[in-house]
Amino acid sequence: MKAVIFRRHGGPDVLEYIDVPDPQIGEAEVLVRVKACSVNHLDIWLRQGIAAYAIRLPHIVGSDVAGIVERVGSGVGRVKTGDSVILTPGLHCGQCSFCQAGQDNRCDSYGIRGAKTDGGYAEFVTAHSRELMPLPASMDFETAAAFPLVFLTAWHMLVTRAKLQAGQRLLVHAAGSGIGHAAIQIAKHLKATVYATVGSDAKIPKAKALGADEVINYSREDFETSIRALTDGHGVDVVFEHVGPSTWQGSLKLLAKGGRVVTCGATSGPSVALDLRYLFSRHLSILGSMMGTHEELKTVTGLVARSVLRPVIDAVFPLRESRIAQERMLRREVFGKLILIP
Repeated sequence: MKAVIFRRHGGPDVLEYIDVPDPQIGEAEVLVRVKACSVNHLDIWLRQGIAAYAIRLPHIVGSDVAGIVERVGSGVGRVKTGDSVILTPGLHCGQCSFCQAGQDNRCDSYGIRGAKTDGGYAEFVTAHSRELMPLPASMDFETAAAFPLVFLTAWHMLVTRAKLQAGQRLLVHAAGSGIGHAAIQIAKHLKATVYATVGSDAKIPKAKALGADEVINYSREDFETSIRALTDGHGVDVVFEHVGPSTWQGSLKLLAKGGRVVTCGATSGPSVALDLRYLFSRHLSILGSMMGTHEELKTVTGLVARSVLRPVIDAVFPLRESRIAQERMLRREVFGKLILIP
């Protein structure tokens, strides 16, 4: 099969579009012909090399996959050849106490497709049968690849962890990112007031079209000053954080008393400063969040299928142009998601 691999860590130039052996399946697994796979920042971090993920090289990334079942293992009875499916980006054992309690994103052996395993930058990918969901009849493959990781993560952050309520105020950083544009839509579904930041004026109307009430261009405005003015000095109830050091202090300072910051990422770095006195004196909460559960993904899938939530596809590239797609993401010339088609 054709696939995009890297044999060493480095820049986009280490990506190779080559022929590799077709993957083999076990008795509980299926082989899926990839019809679409989205590009995530995780793909770039893995290619660059990140200590949190000790991957074997050569490696194939790609967490979000939609496709058609090509072959099934002898122990698989739930799906059949020819089924159109969505692959869950989160991998869990199904047996540990967390999995049994429905908290599979806390699984003892939890991992992400394309990081713990080879992923969807290929013509074929393998998956355990429990990691498949039927593709809704109303959904095309590109849409199915555009939403799972980012919308699931944003849903778990806002609904499960931060418990965002109707009428509350939310700040979403980097609204043009995959997870940022998901957070705006989920927050508006919950009837919250949404303030969003973007890196260019061209992204302002796009963020507003998704429901953002106010949008700040952080490249020419101080977002902390702007949000304080927009909220008459009250600040926000929740900050949707995934950027890290470059926004962290402003995020904390903008929280109203009893506010919470929920974070799932560290795009600008892993380490931040924290004044504990400010934290406890204002009754603030810092919430970590990692992906979401299988049941939450079912909920999100239903909302996307009914067009309540709408993943934005910025551009579609043939798989052989994955390097161009990653370079575009690195230049921040994206609003929404980039999709690869084998």
